[in-house]
Amino acid sequence: MLDFEITPREVKNKLDSGARLLLVDVREPMEHQICSIGGAHLIPMNTVPARVQTLESAADEALVVVFCHHGVRSLSVVNWLRQQGVDNCQSMAGGIERWSLEIDPAVPRY
Repeated sequence: MLDFEITPREVKNKLDSGARLLLVDVREPMEHQICSIGGAHLIPMNTVPARVQTLESAADEALVVVFCHHGVRSLSVVNWLRQQGVDNCQSMAGGIERWSLEIDPAVPRY
């Protein structure tokens, strides 16, 4: 079984190698306007239950990488998704903050 968390470096390496990933941003729209990761889909945390079937289908095709600001909300979402039977998902440790620090300093921090 996959670990619950994946580091930003591991995500970047997978993206660079052409691995199939679905990046899911569970922050609020206001946060998403401040900064985002290219190609990520905004699905605010409170809307995840309504989108669980979409995410379950996506997880059949690709690793679902969930992220938020610091990694707390995304870890909660991944824990919930796994309880719903969506196993092919991981939380990006440290969130978009760590992505900005370690991978892409062009992503604004807040």
